[in-house]
Amino acid sequence: MRTELIFAAGLVMTVGSSLIVVIYLRGHLNRILIDLCGTPERAGFWTAFTNVTLLLIPVIFALRYRPGAGSLPSLVFELSEQLENALLGLACAVIVLGFVLNKSIRRYEAAGLSALTRK
Repeated sequence: MRTELIFAAGLVMTVGSSLIVVIYLRGHLNRILIDLCGTPERAGFWTAFTNVTLLLIPVIFALRYRPGAGSLPSLVFELSEQLENALLGLACAVIVLGFVLNKSIRRYEAAGLSALTRK
């Protein structure tokens, strides 16, 4: 029973840390996406898509973790290991998002500059 509680506590910590990142990035991300997508509706979709991704990837990483089966595991070490896996997933999701946005912004700016030079 103790291992199940450790596992569940780790999942709760994972969702909590992911929600903090989603809330922190939401406003900034939405403004950038409105510029890139052209309409608030499109930007809203991609913001929602990103939020779901930022929540799901860490949870998937955390679900892959299994507490030690032998002796009673240490609560702190087991939770920290599960949270480490989850934060690794969150970092991967944020980094990939950054690369995708950077590429989109460069393409958007290049298209804008080429439109200006044609005038």
